[in-house]
Amino acid sequence: MDKHGSETYVLLGEGLVGESGGGRDAAARTTLEAAAPPFRFRRVGPKGDQLGEAVRRRLASAMTSGGGGTSSVPAGYTYLGQFVDHDLTFDRTTVMLGTDVSPADLLQGRSPTLDLDSLYGAGPQNPASAKFYSDDRHLRTGRTARAGGDLAMDGFDLPRAGTGTTRKQKRTAVIPDPRNDENLAVAQTHTAFIRFHNRLVDTLPASTAAAQRFTRARELAVKHYQWMIWHDYLPRIMAKSVLNSVMSGGRKLVEPSADPTDMPAMPVEFSVAAFRLGHSMIRRSYNWNARFPDGQGTLDFLFIFSGTGGDLLGGLRLPSNWIADWRRMYDLAGETGRADLAAPGGLNKAMRIDSALVNPLANLPTGSFGGPAVPFGDPIANLAFRNLTRAKMLRLASGQQMAALLRQRGVPVTTLTRAQLRTGSNGASLDGLTATQRDSVLAKTPLWFYVLREAEMNGGKLKGVGARIVAETVHRAMEGSRFSIVRDELFRPTLGPDSTTFRMSDLLMFAFDRKKALLAPLT
Repeated sequence: MDKHGSETYVLLGEGLVGESGGGRDAAARTTLEAAAPPFRFRRVGPKGDQLGEAVRRRLASAMTSGGGGTSSVPAGYTYLGQFVDHDLTFDRTTVMLGTDVSPADLLQGRSPTLDLDSLYGAGPQNPASAKFYSDDRHLRTGRTARAGGDLAMDGFDLPRAGTGTTRKQKRTAVIPDPRNDENLAVAQTHTAFIRFHNRLVDTLPASTAAAQRFTRARELAVKHYQWMIWHDYLPRIMAKSVLNSVMSGGRKLVEPSADPTDMPAMPVEFSVAAFRLGHSMIRRSYNWNARFPDGQGTLDFLFIFSGTGGDLLGGLRLPSNWIADWRRMYDLAGETGRADLAAPGGLNKAMRIDSALVNPLANLPTGSFGGPAVPFGDPIANLAFRNLTRAKMLRLASGQQMAALLRQRGVPVTTLTRAQLRTGSNGASLDGLTATQRDSVLAKTPLWFYVLREAEMNGGKLKGVGARIVAETVHRAMEGSRFSIVRDELFRPTLGPDSTTFRMSDLLMFAFDRKKALLAPLT
């Protein structure tokens, strides 16, 4: 026990048996672990009783049968959330899915702070991270491959290795976190962040000393990124009152008395359950760009046209006809007032945060979870089953246990009733479970399912248990970062329309020099 009465574990790093699976990319693991700071995983809640495998299979099947609701949130925030998750946590577990583990068994490649180390690694001066850079201050960019009449274009793909003896080695993205190449949407998001940093470097005052240009650009990038997460991303997915309560009243659950400059601990309740909310926001298909409009950008294609979840359809680089049209993923026109940035065919909207996931997630491609390949319909490839099984492996607290704990800490949350958990609101149906299985789910509700049901009952926004875990974890991660808007209370954004506004749309506008030809190059 630590001084706060919670279990803590000193680790090389974090990892959960995630979509990146055990045993993948040994060279990347060696590089990251060599540069990793000491890392602690924390269980902030009690241990809980877990569902048996048969119940988890039935519940996972119910959750991935399709359905659910739609939202007003631009779909790009789904994958921004994935990018944020990868910035906080990294999969390095080598055990097989289903094996019991404790938080002390987990390994983490990087720091549990919101400092963009998934983008920067250990910096250009570190030998293990130098390959991510083109010089002492700029991140490497990638070049797409010509596709029909769409010419090869610089800066629109992740940098790729181009070395090795196999095609897989040659297409490997040269980035600190290989998971940011497991689907095209998160890969293009990472590419946009590379552009964001490089443009910051190039627009610094000429008086900035050469030796300081990288550090100054990174500080600006991290602080604007944190501002955007707290003031733009999180208010779209949770009750803003919870954010205000945490920022003004302090944390009650996640390291409430921590030294602000200490390395944060990562709550397993966040990484294994609450922040897996984004899985429910995923669409079956997208109005992707001018070449693949009107739902032709299917989820399958977004996996295929990546170097980890897929194989770039056999190529070595992203084909130019799959470059993202950012007007279709974020409301650039509405938030900038520029009519020329309206999305042709309409803006993609994320699915509502609820307990129903789109059914393609019942059969993930092998590359997205590291294999081995399994038959179609095998629960090993079912995202919901994998999430529920991780919780079982770590004996995660139930939703009811976390609600009771928060009340003990002075947070006024209300436990969902059995009727609310049973019926929900246009989410996963539990009718396919036996009466005994259903009783098990309702008595000791898996935290992930509970958080989604909670949001479902709140119009698709986190509240109560889920909102508090996410808000407090993100707040602590920002506080403990080298560059921190929590500790630097005077920071205000300078890259948005005013001193209190910086949204993902503003980040994209700055990164792509406010040019339609770069934000949507295939028009």
